[in-house]
Amino acid sequence: MVEIDGMKLVQTRSILHYIADKHHLFGKDLKERTLIDMYVEGTLDLLELIIMHPFLKPDDQQKEVVNMAQKAIIRYFPVFEKVLRDHGQRFLVGNQLSLADVILLQTILALEEKIPNILSAFPHLQEFTVKISNIPTIKKFLEPGSKKKPPPDDIYVRTVYNIFMP
Repeated sequence: MVEIDGMKLVQTRSILHYIADKHHLFGKDLKERTLIDMYVEGTLDLLELIIMHPFLKPDDQQKEVVNMAQKAIIRYFPVFEKVLRDHGQRFLVGNQLSLADVILLQTILALEEKIPNILSAFPHLQEFTVKISNIPTIKKFLEPGSKKKPPPDDIYVRTVYNIFMP
């Protein structure tokens, strides 16, 4: 749940859409919004694998890292690499930061925590990651000591289990 502007919002996608609309991260027209939404939905499919990883049994975690890497390298990253290479724009959609850029960066950074060289075959995604990470507000958020949550540890996993499966 997120409390914002006097509202208590639940459901990740509703929260993302509200924030994206509020901060003009949903493109300039319906076509851009649809592309942004399409890229976000695709990226969230991959991000969900990463989010669930800490909750797997230890024996299954390494297998899932291999699975995530394969999916990212074979299915997801080639699409984004092609978009960034072929459309000649600074961002995934249009020439301004969008929710699609933010979610893709979040997913890449989460994958790099588990697989440091995951972008080795994707020069446009490497460039994209550096460019988006250096936007002043994002750079500040990514710095140590910011409000960015650290990767889930054992304490986090136990806390979630205690809340949802007491």
